Amino acid sequence: MKRYNKATAHKKRLRSIGKSWLVRKRFSRILHILGPGLVTGAADDDPSGIATYSQVGAGYGFTLLWAFPAMLPLLAAVQESCSRIGAVTGKGLAAIIKQNYSKRLLYPAVALVVIANTVNIGADLGAMAATIRLFVNIPFGIVATVMALIIILLVVTVNYTTYAKVLKWLAVTLLAYPAAAILIGQDWGKLFSSTFLTLPHFNISTVYIIVGLLGTTISPYLFFWDTSEVVEDEISEHRLTEKMTSPHISKRFIKNIRIDNFIGMALATITGWFVVVVCASVLFKNGVTQINSASDAARALEPLVSGVPHAGVIAKLIFSVGIIGIGMLAIPVLAGSSSYAVTETLGWKEGLHRKFGQALGFYGVIIVATLVGLTINFVGIDPIKALIFTAVFNGIASVPLLIIISKIGKSEAIMGSYKSGLLSRTLVQLAFLVNLAAVLVLFISYIMQLGK
Repeated sequence: MKRYNKATAHKKRLRSIGKSWLVRKRFSRILHILGPGLVTGAADDDPSGIATYSQVGAGYGFTLLWAFPAMLPLLAAVQESCSRIGAVTGKGLAAIIKQNYSKRLLYPAVALVVIANTVNIGADLGAMAATIRLFVNIPFGIVATVMALIIILLVVTVNYTTYAKVLKWLAVTLLAYPAAAILIGQDWGKLFSSTFLTLPHFNISTVYIIVGLLGTTISPYLFFWDTSEVVEDEISEHRLTEKMTSPHISKRFIKNIRIDNFIGMALATITGWFVVVVCASVLFKNGVTQINSASDAARALEPLVSGVPHAGVIAKLIFSVGIIGIGMLAIPVLAGSSSYAVTETLGWKEGLHRKFGQALGFYGVIIVATLVGLTINFVGIDPIKALIFTAVFNGIASVPLLIIISKIGKSEAIMGSYKSGLLSRTLVQLAFLVNLAAVLVLFISYIMQLGK
């Protein structure tokens, strides 16, 4: 009997070890798959995005939560299309537009993206510096400058493979916002109802903020970054070399890209939803309907949370860690997106896989974009107005780019057998129509107001 029990116990241990090994193997595979899509999704929730979401929660409570499940399929379809375009062609978005379409279309699109990205960089550096100053009494200008220099040094000196891993793990800081929401306490039934069972209500102010939500979620800088980063990954994995005319890809590789993108975009959307929930349940509920930056949202959590010992302090700390961590991820993405767009347009050597001396123009654009963004914090521009303006500006700039992405994605001449299917084409075109409709309604509303 004892022998039988020992044998049975041994078999159970082997099964347990086998299951544990299988779980670790699957988790390792998922981590290996995650890359550009995850980083792009995390960068979507940059400090300026957090400020927009925070203002939505503080100003409108739970009334705009329905927008997040509505935006997710559109965001996922657009970014999947961008990744697939990069994977199949082995080129960045600007290079593809330059090769296949009019330069009259390319130059304005790149100019819009660079301007919006530069303002975004400035706003993000300002939000990070202000957040750090919640805990240490160092002059704002010094903190912002040091953060900008650290980011520049990391981009320039760290090789791509290592830097990509750093960016991927920084995405973990997005978990700060669900943690803050859970810590504060929520009526989950009410949140579900507000998210999935609420009929949208529109007026001029909600249309403006919805355009901002679309602009900060379906952002042009993500289009350029995601496309180019898939190419960077192909180079690092030796799927693409300078001697090859097209990358070596497979259906499994494309499937992995889709998984990576969906997880990244779902994480971005869920995080944005949680930021709105936190600010609605704490700030809006207590009459705080106007904030000036993401750091203001973090600061405001401390005195307003009751019922849980030290919950406010802990929530503020968690919220702040998210702002700083994602800022470290998002600013290189913003600057890198501008650099890919500019260098591909001008035909310069580009890519994070190259050393500094091999791509002076590429790294030069990153440095200049970061430093110009930094100066925005010293010229008296209202940060919250800059943030919301940039979000709306992104919403407007995305309209022509979405048309181009749709055309490239469904072009058999460019994409071959990997051209967009019916679902992808439909969702990307719907994203274009939604952005166009929101922008047109915004313009018409303002014209009507001016006529009164």
